[in-house]
Amino acid sequence: MSYLILIRHGQSEWNLENRFTGWVDVDLTQNGKLEAEKAGYLIKKTNIKIDYYYSSFQLRANHTLKIIQQILNDEKKFLKAWELNERHYGVLTGLNKIEMGQKLGEEKVLQFRRSWNLRPDPLDKKSKFHPLNIDTYKNIPIEKIPDTESLKDTYERVVNYYLLEIKNKIEKGNILISAHGNSIRALCKYLLNINEDQISKLEIPTGNPLLLDIDENQKIHSCKYLDQDRSKDLLVF
Repeated sequence: MSYLILIRHGQSEWNLENRFTGWVDVDLTQNGKLEAEKAGYLIKKTNIKIDYYYSSFQLRANHTLKIIQQILNDEKKFLKAWELNERHYGVLTGLNKIEMGQKLGEEKVLQFRRSWNLRPDPLDKKSKFHPLNIDTYKNIPIEKIPDTESLKDTYERVVNYYLLEIKNKIEKGNILISAHGNSIRALCKYLLNINEDQISKLEIPTGNPLLLDIDENQKIHSCKYLDQDRSKDLLVF
């Protein structure tokens, strides 16, 4: 029996401002750091020894993981994978969600945010928010960098990486992945067999570790948030 812990980064600066963040590389707020600390203590209480750590390329996920490791007194190096990055929101990147709701209508914005295969229009490659113009991504092959993504696109890159690089590690030890709302949503869809209609309803709270108990046959026996006061409906458990 092994454990997989999924955690969405603590509150980021653009979460606070209610902006579409995507691949823009913003840091945690003070509250986000506190969320990460609490997550670390919740994980510590489980007495689960983490054997492998993974994060996206993005600062907010990296910072969250570093804070958790400090609480766990664990200095293992973690592997960064751009495939675990947040979904790219195209032209919506940087815009305020409430203002966009007033302009386009709440239903249309919700479609952009949660529909399975709808992509916002591509972000101009000259935009300062485009990944091509952000140093964090300078070593990613240009052909791999998106201008926009649907949740389906995000699912494909996240799950492909999981199958190639992470799945076989579960047989060898316990894993913690620090990532983002949509990359974790994608993993949950795969791991919990959530259908395309249900996945749009799945909420992933910031800074709340999701603990999955997995057997040698990769079957999930239980799935729960460690902070029950901030728990969200997992739809199937």
